Amino acid sequence: MSLLTPPTGWHPTAGYSGRERRPRVVALGGGHGLAATLGALRHVTTALTAVVTVADDGGSSGRLRQELGVLPPGDLRMALSALCDETDWGHTWRDVLQHRFSSAGSLDGHAVGNLLIATVWELLGDQVAGLDLIGQLLGAKGRVLPMAAVPLNIEADVVHGSGEYAHRALVRGQSRVAVTAGRVERVRLIPSEPPAHPEAVAAVMDADWVILGPGSWYTSVMPHLLVPELAEALHTTSARIGLTLNLSAQLGETSGFSAADHLRSLHDLAPDLRLDVVVADPTAVEDIDDLATCAATAGAQLLLRQVSEGDGTARHDTLRLAGAYRDAFEQFLGDVGERSG
Repeated sequence: MSLLTPPTGWHPTAGYSGRERRPRVVALGGGHGLAATLGALRHVTTALTAVVTVADDGGSSGRLRQELGVLPPGDLRMALSALCDETDWGHTWRDVLQHRFSSAGSLDGHAVGNLLIATVWELLGDQVAGLDLIGQLLGAKGRVLPMAAVPLNIEADVVHGSGEYAHRALVRGQSRVAVTAGRVERVRLIPSEPPAHPEAVAAVMDADWVILGPGSWYTSVMPHLLVPELAEALHTTSARIGLTLNLSAQLGETSGFSAADHLRSLHDLAPDLRLDVVVADPTAVEDIDDLATCAATAGAQLLLRQVSEGDGTARHDTLRLAGAYRDAFEQFLGDVGERSG
């Protein structure tokens, strides 16, 4: 395909009908964790929707939301880039979106894709239509939606120290919570009951599978359960729900967390949330029995698979993670693409 020839046949709802295009999968998260999930899932299904956190307040995204009052576009940009068409056209536009300016002026640090998304939002006056338009430009193999219709702030109760020296502090802002030196006890959204995008809720309700994680636990994974309409959809959907655990604790946000601690914190936030499968890399599990018990408490089976790159870094391998998802989907749905009872 020529760099000057855009992909044809793209439509924002492509992949939502027809046996060959199932299962319908919704991936929830943000940042690099969601990008890893999407990169894997695109090998398993063509009916893929990303529902993305919109609480980023740092860097290029933070500057644009402060100056223009828009949703922070950075995590949305990364999700779109992860779904780009595997052609010269798609790769070129992905690289355009991901390009950052480096200068001594006001453009320094801005990602081109963030500016482009903000532009189409201003021109179209519609967040979802704007993202669909960028998706069409990329030939995206899936759809990207914001989890909420307004920019969000994250507020966390953080404990510093231990024992008699412990004290609590209030930390506000995703960029600050992510690097806090204390132990996060709980998180809240501001506003506390933000409106979810109807398209995001509909995608969850219509899905065969919903995948949570991996990613920054309190600032990318948990927030979806704090948007009331989206949380209600996650609790009532007939979709199977899978959780992908991180390969390591995140310095600051989840320092000292075991694999089971991640699952316990999710259960503390949403004790009635039913899970069907928990995907974990054995090398990232300190106590398999403890994790299996936590998974069973949430109603889930534990699926242990090597999903890391195996080079000592905390990076997921795209094809290994895709294989784990395929195993999970086939176990519950029979042949991938056909629901079994």
